[in-house]
Amino acid sequence: MDSRQVITPELREWLLAQVAAGHSADRVLASMQASGWDAGVAVEAIRALVPGAADDPTLDAATMPGLSEGAGHRIQAHDREVDLVVDIQHPRIAVFRDLLSDAECDALIELARPRLSRSETVVNRTGQSEVNAARTSQGMFFSRGEGELVSAIEARIAALLNWPVERGEGLQVLRYGVGAEYRPHFDYFDPAQPGTQAILKRGGQRVGTLLMYLNTPTSGGATTFPDAGIEVRALRGSAVFFAYGQPSPLTRTLHGGAPVLAGEKWVATKWLRASRFD
Repeated sequence: MDSRQVITPELREWLLAQVAAGHSADRVLASMQASGWDAGVAVEAIRALVPGAADDPTLDAATMPGLSEGAGHRIQAHDREVDLVVDIQHPRIAVFRDLLSDAECDALIELARPRLSRSETVVNRTGQSEVNAARTSQGMFFSRGEGELVSAIEARIAALLNWPVERGEGLQVLRYGVGAEYRPHFDYFDPAQPGTQAILKRGGQRVGTLLMYLNTPTSGGATTFPDAGIEVRALRGSAVFFAYGQPSPLTRTLHGGAPVLAGEKWVATKWLRASRFD
């Protein structure tokens, strides 16, 4: 928590105005996080001032997805046991093994292959997306709950990270060929950019990312965290999770996909939102 963030009279006034306007607790929370408020401070203020918020389950776990307290190295995630092999608190990064089976990896690749197109990135100043030289992969999106396989994986992720399915974006599958990369970036939406408010109307701020590896590249393609000095190698069926309780570089979740040097890399990404994503 940022000790400089306190519940001021101005914040109290603003919160009361949001209540008067009929905004729900989770919407107010998403707006505060988009403005840079620490999740813990925001939840404390909302629960103190917004009627009914004290018992609102959407504010549980300080609005950040993650593992249950005391989780062991072998975690039951809905229909599958998953190995927790790395668990870092600052920044919040966890690495899992055997999240997906070989058959599931193959099936996702084959379902995605005919729908691939050049990947785009979100333009924070407009809220739209466009092709960007920093991201040279091909990709596609599944709708949330699209088919039995996607639904099963989403239920597994929800159980693993204690985050409701409806507060996640649709699963994205990406293919990186030789030389393809994604230069270091943050996944949250920059609150200083004019297009961010339009983006946040649909699900609020992003608060966590789960990146699943569908194959093992011959060489290259690691996920790098430059600010934390961490590199996660792509290994079929494994995954890396990282959370960011506020949209700030202080979370040290700057990350990128290193260039593929030989072979190809297939990944599936699930972005988690602060509120229901429709």
